[in-house]
Amino acid sequence: MATPAIRTFRRLEGLFCVYKPRNVHWKLVRDTIETNLLKGVNATQLKYLPQVVHSLALPSGETETHRAPALSAAASVPVLAKHPLVTGPEFQHIQVGVGHRLDAFSSGVLVLGVGNGNMALNELYKTRVTRDYTLEGEFGTATDDFSHTGRTVERSTYDHITRDKLDRVLAMLQGANQKALLMYSNVDMKSQEAYEMAARGLLGPEGKSPPILTGLRCVRFQPPHFTLEVQCLNETQKYLCKVVHEIGLELHSTAMCKGVRRTRDGLFTLQDALTHHQWTPSDVKRAIYQYHSAKKMKNKRIKTSEGPEKETKEEATIP
Repeated sequence: MATPAIRTFRRLEGLFCVYKPRNVHWKLVRDTIETNLLKGVNATQLKYLPQVVHSLALPSGETETHRAPALSAAASVPVLAKHPLVTGPEFQHIQVGVGHRLDAFSSGVLVLGVGNGNMALNELYKTRVTRDYTLEGEFGTATDDFSHTGRTVERSTYDHITRDKLDRVLAMLQGANQKALLMYSNVDMKSQEAYEMAARGLLGPEGKSPPILTGLRCVRFQPPHFTLEVQCLNETQKYLCKVVHEIGLELHSTAMCKGVRRTRDGLFTLQDALTHHQWTPSDVKRAIYQYHSAKKMKNKRIKTSEGPEKETKEEATIP
């Protein structure tokens, strides 16, 4: 029979996401959540102790001249040998897995897995999962690591840069990445399979590939500052900072990245991310339940959309 602590742990197994603050290492985020979950799971066992029936001796009522027979009574008492203060905590460690990691410099959505959620985490990232980022850039300065934390290596003018010029460079970069996406997809672009995969948004590289930008646009342009929205595959935060640097070079200037924030990782968005004060067992359990519900709804929609197509194919084979 499962103990209360085990039942609580089973309700915590699954995937969820948190908001990683800037200038905080992802290991600190993971360790904090592990500690909170471990305390929450082990706290449940303090409320329940097994009972056992014992015979308790009553006062015999002796006198100088007469000795009364000893009496006893049955009573239910707790088994102190099962008390956590004797046995210690039931769970010594809870493994929390981390999905696509974020540098200390970056912030945003960080996906985590608890228990069997670690296996689901591995399966999730074997598929082509795209991620969205918001990049903050600044023209006029170049650094050795492409970010504002690096050593300045060059300064340049940026007065000649306009929104139209920036948009043209972004369109050129997106076109080059679109060709790379098709090249690494290992699918004949003239086939019906390629058309159906592209229509359903499933076209992507098979296995490992270089970082690929599937979407790139400017959402704010106030020189020297600008903000980009990026959708990508197989990226790293250093690569994204390098993209900002290369945009500056294409515009005959320089640029550095001042901030990287992940806004989406597969099905997980900023709206799903738990902030620091929500890294508790109850909030994690709620987030995991919401993820499972959203995943079931998505699978149901996919089956519904595939239904009419399958029926049409079956009808076409009937003589």
